Amino acid sequence: MSGKNYIIAYDLGTTGNKATMFDENGKMVTSALSEYETFYPGKNQVEQDPTSWWEAVREATNDLISKSNIDKSKIACLTFSGQMMGCVAVDKDAKPLYNALIWADQRGVKQANKLIDKLGMKNIYEIVGHRPSASYGAAKMMWLKDNRPEVYKKTYKFLNAKDYIAAKMTGNFATDYSDASSTNLFDLNKLEWSEKLIKASGINKEKMPNALPSTEVVGRLKKDVAEQLNLIQGIPVVIGGGDGSCAAAGAGVVDETSAYNYVGSSSWIGIASEKPLIDDKMRTFTWAHVVPGLYSPTGTMQSAGASYQWTRDNLCGLEVFKADQQDGDTYELMNKKAQAVPAGSDSLIYLPYLMGERSPHWNPEAKGSFIGLTIQHSHSHMIRSVMEGVSFNLRIILDAFIEQGAELDEIIMIGGGAKGELWRQIMADIYKKKILIPNYLDEATSMGAALTGGVGVGLYEDFDFVHQMLNIEKEVEPNKENYETYEKLYEIFKESYNSLEDIFTKLHKI
Repeated sequence: MSGKNYIIAYDLGTTGNKATMFDENGKMVTSALSEYETFYPGKNQVEQDPTSWWEAVREATNDLISKSNIDKSKIACLTFSGQMMGCVAVDKDAKPLYNALIWADQRGVKQANKLIDKLGMKNIYEIVGHRPSASYGAAKMMWLKDNRPEVYKKTYKFLNAKDYIAAKMTGNFATDYSDASSTNLFDLNKLEWSEKLIKASGINKEKMPNALPSTEVVGRLKKDVAEQLNLIQGIPVVIGGGDGSCAAAGAGVVDETSAYNYVGSSSWIGIASEKPLIDDKMRTFTWAHVVPGLYSPTGTMQSAGASYQWTRDNLCGLEVFKADQQDGDTYELMNKKAQAVPAGSDSLIYLPYLMGERSPHWNPEAKGSFIGLTIQHSHSHMIRSVMEGVSFNLRIILDAFIEQGAELDEIIMIGGGAKGELWRQIMADIYKKKILIPNYLDEATSMGAALTGGVGVGLYEDFDFVHQMLNIEKEVEPNKENYETYEKLYEIFKESYNSLEDIFTKLHKI
């Protein structure tokens, strides 16, 4: 790759496409963001127009090239991270036949239940590494077949977001193992489409793209596309990975000794393993990793940062007002209030199930709750208990990995929620693990995509190169003085959910 110094990584997220340029040393040169719309045409229906993704890629690329002012002949490859668990039906020219049903779309409940009825929940979990549900690609494809037969009939391939862009760029139709593992149709052990699941779904196997390692070059940039992007014809295009697996790589989790915790609106903990982690209680799930030969077991909770945002919007009007008046940060004012409260919030417990829950309970009917509220508690206690409740729930996910044999002493934390010092300390105390804060908190996904592309074209020697890209800037040691309090409350936290599970169901039916 002599003379090829730059990688452009596209991160096709839920709200927009972020294009980021990295150099041969793994340093971020610049980035550009272009947003797109989301549509909600009916109950539990969430769509995006794939052509808006392409327009966002075009805009961001042109912006990136303009900002960087580099020699375009020095671009080593284009590569991707993308939102997972979607469904884009395209024809042979990679033209979308219907809006994309994205990961948040839940219209395929009936279809997911068909799979469960035919093969059984546990059997499917052991093959694909995930519980079957309407969130995954299979149910969405099945819904199109059942409800839009004319679209299904014309469909040449079903793709995910990044795969559609790669097809537009190269004319070739492919996916990678990580995105394939977000369909409920991919055999994680064999790394191929599952004949059992394909048959049970009724989807024609020919409509599935080739599944390849994330580092694979799937083609080269076509001339007409290069002109639209203000790039040069023939640049290699590496297929890259799903955003979850790219985030793992970008956080430095490229071997079995490390773990990471993403804290944003939702939150998840991920590790790396040499085989799929099949949890007897099905609390966690497993993606294929972007690192060839590895997997990325993960547990995701719904309302992490979303719980803290809810607290801000509904309990902290005074802090919002003060921050506006002083041009300050509302969350910093909230953190100061919580800092004054002792660990354990004087025995106030928060259950963070504002939008149901995925890991560890997989219960869409679960509700948020404050338990143990007394007249002595202030809204400062409630603020802190929210942070602790989210952390307790993540601890259950962490314990699930440890029960399966994972040996974890340190956890790398990324995402916007990792910026708050108090929450980092609470997590370290509740996890009883050292928390590591890297130099990049919001760019891990793009970095993981760039790393994957760089390895794919030989610009970076291997995935260990991430340790050159990523620097640990802070370490947060757990405070042993808080262990006893948090251990007692952790057990009560788990008992609280179990005690209220039937109540949540009854409330949901009213």
